Amino acid sequence: MRVILMTGKGGVGKTSVAAATGLRCAELGYRTLVLSTDPAHSLADSFDMELGHEPRLVRPNLWGAELDALMELESNWGAVKRYITQVLQARGLEGVQAEELAILPGMDEIFGLVRMKRHYDEGEFEVLIIDSAPTGTALRLLSLPEVGGWYMRRFYKPLQNISVVLRPLVEPLFRPIAGFSLPDKEVMDAPYEFYEQIEALEKVLTDNTQTSVRLVTNPEKMVIKESLRAHAYLSLYNVATDLVIANRIIPEEVTDPFFKRWKENQQQYRQEIHDNFTPLPIKEVPLYSEELCGLAALDRLKNTLYADEDPTQVYYKETTLRVVQDQQQYSLELYLPGIAKSQVELSKTGDELNIRIGNHRRNLVLPQALAALQPAGAKMENDYLKIRFASPAKV
Repeated sequence: MRVILMTGKGGVGKTSVAAATGLRCAELGYRTLVLSTDPAHSLADSFDMELGHEPRLVRPNLWGAELDALMELESNWGAVKRYITQVLQARGLEGVQAEELAILPGMDEIFGLVRMKRHYDEGEFEVLIIDSAPTGTALRLLSLPEVGGWYMRRFYKPLQNISVVLRPLVEPLFRPIAGFSLPDKEVMDAPYEFYEQIEALEKVLTDNTQTSVRLVTNPEKMVIKESLRAHAYLSLYNVATDLVIANRIIPEEVTDPFFKRWKENQQQYRQEIHDNFTPLPIKEVPLYSEELCGLAALDRLKNTLYADEDPTQVYYKETTLRVVQDQQQYSLELYLPGIAKSQVELSKTGDELNIRIGNHRRNLVLPQALAALQPAGAKMENDYLKIRFASPAKV
């Protein structure tokens, strides 16, 4: 299955681009699903038709769906939700309040991943296009497999094993005092099974022959900055970007004096987009004189974007992570475009290298060749953070 994630700052037009890409893929004969995982859905508005949680046919070979986080939660997390509700009610909360608090913050983002994994496993579609949340939320979603794995390996799995052994012994004493039962095996198994699905999906997300991110941006200062940060953070999570789409370019034929300053600014920012994202390919889309709503308008966008091209192609193969051996020395090279070395914090714990850039952190499990070594220096070169490793005795 080909997976294409459309992301960008809120309001840049990523939903329209995702929908138009789906139209072109379906036109070429691919069974295509456009799935919105953005909590503020607008895919149905873009297609100008009602969509729900399950895929609905939009055109031959094209289906659309908008993720219902509550439905995914019930099917994947129902046992845990019911147990948390029971605990909260035993502590005095009313039914509705307890049920609301049993839905943990960020669960909608997690279930977006689970839904992607389900479609991947079922293999019903050849192309899956994700109209994802705005970049900040989308990046947290992409970090979940790795961050979740860190907690699961260190805390949850040992706790799960202890709980299974102790529950029969402690339960008769615990329930009369606490007013609720200890979690049973179904409740304890659900989070780990859930994590295993997400961990399996990580292999798909980081395979740049199957999965690509396409960044939708506008020729505006704040939007470009956000897109550059997103590109760097995607590289941090080893997720490849293969295309940048610069949307809402004021056409040359617009000569009204009101737009003169806008066009001058856009010309400067268009150049910045090309300079900063090179060597990624960049497509430019004009600002249309009408709202891009409905299939006819999306067809025009589709033709502008792709003409005779196949959108499922990998436009650029970006290598975000590589290990280089030079004689007896190893270095780990991480693609972090636009990031200064001063912004990067490194530390090593066991066989994991901890990389932090701003609010984003990655715990990278090192290859066996590097696990016994220590970082011995780092430098930025051609947008790659090059981390040199040496044996502890040489540090």
